Amino acid sequence: MAVKANIVIEQGTSFSTDIDITDAAGARVDLTNYTPTSQIRKHFSSSSATATFTCTTGGSNGTVTMVLDYANTAGITDGRYVYDLSLENTSANTKLRAVEGIVTVTPRVTQ
Repeated sequence: MAVKANIVIEQGTSFSTDIDITDAAGARVDLTNYTPTSQIRKHFSSSSATATFTCTTGGSNGTVTMVLDYANTAGITDGRYVYDLSLENTSANTKLRAVEGIVTVTPRVTQ
């Protein structure tokens, strides 16, 4: 089951967040063989992504870093969206949804 975590992105700014992936006992999961992917969509049923995060893992330390640069966030209309973070291990033929939640994009004033 995915952990619920809402995020706020300021339109037109660089965004980065680190997410620690842990098991049921609270120990960090070794992500060495996992590929993370994460997208923002207007609704769960939207056919296209509003934005796609650049994701990297910290390997054995269990951390995923999700990044959107300021050019990407500038192109997102302010409002509410949904996102999730999936982790895939092709050698073990497993895929899991680690985190999901609401993204709130706040409008910028200075253009």
